[in-house]
Amino acid sequence: MKLSDHILLWNHAYIKIMDVRFTTMEEEEEFGPYRLPTSAFLYTKRGSAQIWVDKNRHMVQPFHVLHVGKGVYIEIVAEKEFEYYMIFYKAILSLPNRQEIVALLENNNPFQYQYAFAPYNPLALLDKAEQMHRTWLQSFDKDLKNLHIKSLFYQYVFELLRQMHAQGIHPVKQDIVAEAVRYIEEHSHKPLTLDQLAQELGCSIGYLSKLFKEKMQTSPIHYLGEIRVNKAANLLVQTDATLQEIAEHVGYPDGHSLSRSFKRHKGVSPAQFKVEWRQKQQVEDEELPLWKRRYAILPKQFEWYIDDEIENHYQRKGASEMSKYKNMKVKAMTLFMCLSLLLAACSNTTNTNGASPSTTKQVETQANSGQEASQEGQTRIVSTPRGDVEIPAQPQRVAADQYMGQLLKLGIIPVGVREGMLTEGWIKKSGIPQETIDKIENLGNFPMNPEKLIMLEPDLIIGSIEKNIEQYEKIGTTVFIPYWEELSTAGPLEKFRKIAEVFGKEQEAEQWIEEYEQKVEDARKQIDGIIKEGETVSVVQLSPTGLYVLAAEGGNYGSNTIYQMLKLPPTEQALNMKEGFENISLEVLPEYLGDHVFVYVNSQEDAEEILNSPIWQGAPAVKKGNVYMYGEFDDEFVMEDPYSLDLQLEKIVKVLLEKQ
Repeated sequence: MKLSDHILLWNHAYIKIMDVRFTTMEEEEEFGPYRLPTSAFLYTKRGSAQIWVDKNRHMVQPFHVLHVGKGVYIEIVAEKEFEYYMIFYKAILSLPNRQEIVALLENNNPFQYQYAFAPYNPLALLDKAEQMHRTWLQSFDKDLKNLHIKSLFYQYVFELLRQMHAQGIHPVKQDIVAEAVRYIEEHSHKPLTLDQLAQELGCSIGYLSKLFKEKMQTSPIHYLGEIRVNKAANLLVQTDATLQEIAEHVGYPDGHSLSRSFKRHKGVSPAQFKVEWRQKQQVEDEELPLWKRRYAILPKQFEWYIDDEIENHYQRKGASEMSKYKNMKVKAMTLFMCLSLLLAACSNTTNTNGASPSTTKQVETQANSGQEASQEGQTRIVSTPRGDVEIPAQPQRVAADQYMGQLLKLGIIPVGVREGMLTEGWIKKSGIPQETIDKIENLGNFPMNPEKLIMLEPDLIIGSIEKNIEQYEKIGTTVFIPYWEELSTAGPLEKFRKIAEVFGKEQEAEQWIEEYEQKVEDARKQIDGIIKEGETVSVVQLSPTGLYVLAAEGGNYGSNTIYQMLKLPPTEQALNMKEGFENISLEVLPEYLGDHVFVYVNSQEDAEEILNSPIWQGAPAVKKGNVYMYGEFDDEFVMEDPYSLDLQLEKIVKVLLEKQ
């Protein structure tokens, strides 16, 4: 921050002195950690000490100045007898004020900045600090005393800024996000709101949310939920406490609130999480040799934290060597499997060109053992964005990092899929037996786990992200079907047709599409007249990472069902978006809202700040009640497979009819 801006804001601020203290510490005496309730100046008078301001250490001698913002932790260790003054104050911007001043304070709050230096004329500052302390201890008229102290404080600040300017000292901006994270973690068991958190850190709600989302990729309230749920998960598996007891301990009012939040963050209910954890532990214990089982329940060996890797490498050499040995084993096994697959592929090629009876018998044996081999003439060519690919005519072992719903609708049960697909919101409402889902292997996140892929021996891999395709191609035949193109997604029916073409099941796909389009036509008749002629519709997504308005084409989260299927009229902005969505600020939101607004949220907690804001409440659609809260993350609006599309259509119609 420029020192000139620093001085400008001091000129426009209203100051209230909260306390003036003088403290003497004995040699080696310790103070703190102490969380500052307001901003403060610390001025050293005698002795020396180490002062930690959060993680920053300052070695101070007589006549050092420190400035620390509200909410910061301070810790002092006296090296010699140590004396210092502490001046606590609050500063707010007096209103009304120029917009540029307000914006400057919003982005660069000097009352939260940290700085420490030795002034070239220390006695001038010492004189003002001593006068303030003496006045603070006097018992004459309160208003007169406050006026005197405030005048002395301004003289202190003037002298300080004058010397900072002369010495070229520049304040350092406080890491508000780090302070917010620390405060959330320490107070997660207490009722905590975004407004309260912003007040504790001396900044606005909007500024805190913006910084937090940029650095943490989530909102403060969502992060609070994660902290609470993780603590609850540990208590679930480590204690026999009831759900109500755990809820009260981690910061929820009751077990129902904890259960809802737990499901949102973990994907399963607390009870299911506990059962799955116990089953996993039992399986791991059973897989261990009997003589090792008693050691498996012991805590893990303490891992040394070593800051100097070079100087102290000998302290963990044994562990490092063991890790290298294990990595070599994994790599060797992976290489062996790859060579095996390569040899098998060569064998298949030889058989196609006229294999010997012994080779044919070997292929038949492999097929009988569950390994399907392509025979002569049983391949097809499919076109992809990366060129033509020769694939088995009837793939038997399919792995995919996307499109599980499309595959199942076509009667294809994949051998493995990406982890997130196994918990998609449509599964429980689809009628698919759980036993079918249980047959599908969890292959981790993007990109799918290569070792697991090799073990499954897929004869066809479907990838949706181009940067992962080369890795998949090293393992088996791979078809690239992009789910996203830049920041837009293709229409769901078009995606379904592409999947069907790969497997030669175009007829099955068209039959479902015909039935679906008839449902859409019936749905339009049901909602006819709710959106009046000339009125427009917008679709808004409220996420921890920002505020999004979805486009008329290329969006997701049900926007395709709303715009393309039900033909609800989009706004001009939605029609003209170059991508599938736009990330906008709250201030310009009214420009994007139509006469009717469909709202999709990551969670109700994350949406509260926007939904309660004056800007949102003042929008015409909101005032008229034309707002439709149609979905929440992890439901049927996340994906665009046939199962999800049926559920989306049903939900949108239901929401509109209920509102009517």
